[in-house]
Amino acid sequence: MTDPATLIIIFVTFLIAGGVKGVIGLGLPSVSLALLTATLGLPQAMALLLVPSFITNLWQAVVGGNGLPVLKRLWPFLIMATVTVWIGATALTRVDLALLSGLLGVLLVSYSALSLLKVRIAITPRYEAWAGPMFGTMNGVLTGMTGSFVVPGVMFLQAIGLPRDMFIQAMGMLFTVSTVALAVALKGNDLLSADLGILSAAGVVPAVTGMVVGQRVRQRLSEERFRQVFFIALLAMGLYIIARAAL
Repeated sequence: MTDPATLIIIFVTFLIAGGVKGVIGLGLPSVSLALLTATLGLPQAMALLLVPSFITNLWQAVVGGNGLPVLKRLWPFLIMATVTVWIGATALTRVDLALLSGLLGVLLVSYSALSLLKVRIAITPRYEAWAGPMFGTMNGVLTGMTGSFVVPGVMFLQAIGLPRDMFIQAMGMLFTVSTVALAVALKGNDLLSADLGILSAAGVVPAVTGMVVGQRVRQRLSEERFRQVFFIALLAMGLYIIARAAL
């Protein structure tokens, strides 16, 4: 995977993914997974996103001043989202990768469509205690199978009505623990090689560069308009991945 064409694909992917995250605060795993799965394959894409995702999301997880309140409220959700990743990751060595790629495409399409339609669910404090572990388990299994950290974890965080700053920090925590758990699971299933680890580390530079550029763009561009373009593009990429897996 060290030929020039592959290196260019990796560099451009993380530059774009970092730019998206810089503008709207999320999207690095989703964008990098979609582009790298379509070009290099699902297991390789999952391994390559690890270091850039960890670095960018760790910063998001520790900044904001809401760390302890978020942990006190969400620790059952975060624990289940972490410990169940290995369950999904075992499917990578036992299930046809075309099926798992298709599942990733379905998740991307579902996430994009729900976001474009502005569908929101609400979970009251009465149900949060049991809904958190349930959503965490689903999120962990799907993370292990597809590398996507978003569905349904981010939907749960939206549904419980977290204030904006807590919501952003909670997403950072979810993505950080999911990234660590995914790295452990991939290594345990012999899907994370030293070469992939080095290439993943190299992706930090374009990812951070993209974030800086994206943050500057955010000051000049309507965030709502960019979200629309982003989710339409992600929807198209998800449909492409589904079609590619089917063929």
